[in-house]
Amino acid sequence: MAYSDFKLRDVKKNFGLIEKRIALFEPVTPLPISNWLSETLDTGLYLALATISEKARSEFIVVPILFEIHKKNNQQFAIYSGENLDVDKEKGLVGECDFILSKGDMSHTIQTPIFSLVEAKKKDIGLGLGQCAAQMIGAKVFNEQEGNDVDTIFGCVTTGETWQFLKLENGTLFIDRIRYYIDDVETILGIFQCIIDYYKKSTPSK
Repeated sequence: MAYSDFKLRDVKKNFGLIEKRIALFEPVTPLPISNWLSETLDTGLYLALATISEKARSEFIVVPILFEIHKKNNQQFAIYSGENLDVDKEKGLVGECDFILSKGDMSHTIQTPIFSLVEAKKKDIGLGLGQCAAQMIGAKVFNEQEGNDVDTIFGCVTTGETWQFLKLENGTLFIDRIRYYIDDVETILGIFQCIIDYYKKSTPSK
């Protein structure tokens, strides 16, 4: 078993999680987008939505958005793409993650603390919730193993067009009852900024 095999009910049962659906980020302050992101998404959406490839959606839509928020924060966090997060084979907490965000500078190995994961799916957001939740648990275990535990891990599942955010905290999996759409990319950026600001305040600088 690996992250990609998990359904939401599996994660809740196997790890004893409570599920709650709430509005995670209200109110959200939208962030203005750069001309670069606007132009890049115009082309990226055209290319990505013409295919069912998850890889295309990751590269043409998700990556530019992550680059934008990375630049707005002066590269104060790291983005790892396509890295394996293998922490507990017996529990199925192994496999590749589309995107891992962690505090600190980029390096050849994933640094802690991991604070957010982004999973790109080609069609159904719901089918990706279990996978993302399992990755969030894997991130928490990884942080603990590295002696850099944090209380809260965020996650996101996206088709490129639709975005849904999650939060793992104290044995509860919070799933945002609001889904966001790419035509409101300013709000999506605002949510990522909320997540980054949370970690700037809650984790000490190295």
